[in-house]
Amino acid sequence: MFFISSCYCINPKFLLFNTSSKADANENQGQQASATWYGSPDGAGTDGGACGYGSSVGNPPLNKLVSAGGSNIFKNGEGCGACYEVKCTENEACSGNPVIVMISDQCPGCPATHFDLSGFAFGAMAKNQQQNNLRNAGRINLHYQRVSCSFGTPIVFTIDNGANPYYFATEIEYQSGDGDLVDIQLKLANQNSWIPMNRLWGARWALNYGSLMQPPFSIKLTQTNANGSSNTIEATNVIPVGWQPGQVIRSFSNF
Repeated sequence: MFFISSCYCINPKFLLFNTSSKADANENQGQQASATWYGSPDGAGTDGGACGYGSSVGNPPLNKLVSAGGSNIFKNGEGCGACYEVKCTENEACSGNPVIVMISDQCPGCPATHFDLSGFAFGAMAKNQQQNNLRNAGRINLHYQRVSCSFGTPIVFTIDNGANPYYFATEIEYQSGDGDLVDIQLKLANQNSWIPMNRLWGARWALNYGSLMQPPFSIKLTQTNANGSSNTIEATNVIPVGWQPGQVIRSFSNF
């Protein structure tokens, strides 16, 4: 039996900012990118944006620590769910301490390597009581590096509102690890073979099967990281008999 849970474990990495000294923070600067912010000053940018995460970006475990990305970051949707450590040092309001954000949106028209952070995430890079001063800068340079996501929760599948017994689509959220989701496959209850799904947009994958699909469904997910290595996991029978469009299902699997 599968349960839908409204309780999310909170990973301190997404709540607490590194309290090491600025000298320590500067030891590993990473790569440089430009950064802006959007939405309300203390908000989550937008509800989901081009990745399709909806209002979950403002709730635990993300807690508004999200960002839209330029083309090198968003990667036509492949970058959805990736985690980056970002920090700024050039502005007087910068704390120099790293903050971890997850990619949840696309930044059209931005430079290829650019972070358009939520107002909350942008302010999180500031010294205490200097959040508004940093946001008033509008555009800054920051240092970033890709890091492994660790959400403290299993992968969640949100079934698309347009899904039906012949067409299945789902949004995939909270995958841990340092790789991009590059391949999703589905297995029906009455079959032994896996069927490839297609990226519909953002973090949403679909299978237009054309015939009646017999649940429960198993889902196989493959992640590839920057060095080319892959990691695959299976969420067995994760989509239950009687599933409904719009249903949110927490799996028991993660990378």
